Amino acid sequence: MTITDAPWRPPATSTALRLEQIQPALIDALATGAVLDDLTGSEAITPYLAGPECAGLWRMRSAQLAHTPADAPWVTRFILVDGETAAVGLAGFHGQPDENGMVEIGYRVDPAQRRRGYARIALETLLAAAADDARVRTVRATISPENHASRALIDQYGFVAVGEQWDEEDGLEIVLEVAA
Repeated sequence: MTITDAPWRPPATSTALRLEQIQPALIDALATGAVLDDLTGSEAITPYLAGPECAGLWRMRSAQLAHTPADAPWVTRFILVDGETAAVGLAGFHGQPDENGMVEIGYRVDPAQRRRGYARIALETLLAAAADDARVRTVRATISPENHASRALIDQYGFVAVGEQWDEEDGLEIVLEVAA
């Protein structure tokens, strides 16, 4: 697996999940709150993904891609599952590896689709993508101390707490890292 605009698939080939790149024009539309009634198929957007819970993410990614278009293959992708009519969530990196070889992951699953293993498979897919890129040495995750489900998931993959940070949008976050 390499960091390209092609879909990323999990290491286990038996799953029907993939992480599909979102075109910058669609990210821009979501950032502005544009009505997306004409989207169908794998690009169908749930009210959660187009709603206020994700609005800040879309604005941030739209501005990021306007400034750094080369980040497009790295950042937020749709989590698509065969048989589902819309994306079940989002997963990706916050950008390309920094000068120290660190990438930060992010994922979120639509509340209507939670508890089905999608976050786990998306995390495994991101970790595999990071491991396959020679520039990546460290994978970081930042998680609210109140997000027990995400913390429990990350802990199963060897992430270790290395500090805390304050995020303007999300508040206090625990910073966790694992070698790629």
